[in-house]
Amino acid sequence: MGTVLVGAIVLACVALAIRSLRKDKKNGKSSCGGDCAHCRGCH
Repeated sequence: MGTVLVGAIVLACVALAIRSLRKDKKNGKSSCGGDCAHCRGCH
């Protein structure tokens, strides 16, 4: 039972992180500034 509970908590955290990343990308917020001259290998 404990394993299922911990797995559910981890899955919820991952889902929230993905949701946050998708929301930021949709709103134009990105970790990449698009300035390739100053890029440190973000992609």
